[in-house]
Amino acid sequence: MGKNIMICDDAVFMRMMIKNILTKNGYTIAAEAENGLKAVEKYKEVSPDLVLMDITMPEMDGIEALKRIKAIDDNAKVIMCSAMGQQAMVIESIQSGAMDFIVKPFQADRVIEAVKKAIG
Repeated sequence: MGKNIMICDDAVFMRMMIKNILTKNGYTIAAEAENGLKAVEKYKEVSPDLVLMDITMPEMDGIEALKRIKAIDDNAKVIMCSAMGQQAMVIESIQSGAMDFIVKPFQADRVIEAVKKAIG
């Protein structure tokens, strides 16, 4: 498969959980970031095939990071993740260029379905 994915979440255990789901399904973790600011920097470094981005994070939230990543690379593929099923955030994410939205707590099959839809 060889698809490189960057995981961005301020909670270490969430990154671990996502990493386990993805690696079990043959995906490679290109990088991890604990906030939006780091996500933007790491994106420039590793150019992943896909980014899984939490919305609520310190320093810079996921929506702002999404906008900055899309400004760097218009073809960037980003899936947003959040515990808050707040309609406004989902809409803003999609309008800002996110491909999909996953609600926490994650269902492994939902994560894989979203990733497959985004990058195969």
